[in-house]
Amino acid sequence: MTVAQDRADTPRAVVLFSGGLDSTTCLAEAAADGCECHALSFDYGQRHTAEIEAARRIAAAMPHVADHKCVTIDFDGMGGSALTDPTIDVPETATNGIPPTYVPARNTVFLSIALGWAEILEAEAIYIGVNAVDYSGYPDCRPAFIQAFESLASLATRAAVETGRGVAVRTPLMDLSKAEIVQRGAALGVDYADTVTCYQADAEGRACGRCDACRLRRQGFREAGIADPTRYR
Repeated sequence: MTVAQDRADTPRAVVLFSGGLDSTTCLAEAAADGCECHALSFDYGQRHTAEIEAARRIAAAMPHVADHKCVTIDFDGMGGSALTDPTIDVPETATNGIPPTYVPARNTVFLSIALGWAEILEAEAIYIGVNAVDYSGYPDCRPAFIQAFESLASLATRAAVETGRGVAVRTPLMDLSKAEIVQRGAALGVDYADTVTCYQADAEGRACGRCDACRLRRQGFREAGIADPTRYR
């Protein structure tokens, strides 16, 4: 088999990739599934760009990533989330219900753009690292949402209409605890040292150690029995 034939036979996948712990593990899962990975990040006016810089470094270092795009979406100024509105405080204790760090319709928008790129690439799947166990109350991380979007995707593309081949939405982390995600990533050879998960990391990517994202991350490493490589302020 020639190199060109081997590449043609390799399934392609668009992987939503923030540069955080979950999305990096999800990227490794897509590679382990034998996919040619096309990583997709978003600059949406979030509090810091440290995670975007981390995503660029991680994607460049992973040999199974065919390319990496960062799309700019101007959520900045719309408000509605502690991640895009500096006047809303990031909570540093666990909250009940949907937390202020929820960004309205974020995953719907991200998946829609990923769907468009997947159709252009003739990719068979979109990977997203959503999780229903440690999902922090976000409504767009639930299995019901993913199932609904996959149904939409089966109706929304030319390929699906003309050939009946839709784009699958794969969620390999959906039913895993944070500790199980860390253990799975470690087994796949993921180096978590450069990942940025903190909602309010500084310009150097150092974590606050206090927000909900930091709390879940730290707990995950502790319960996994794996040393936490996170750089804290």
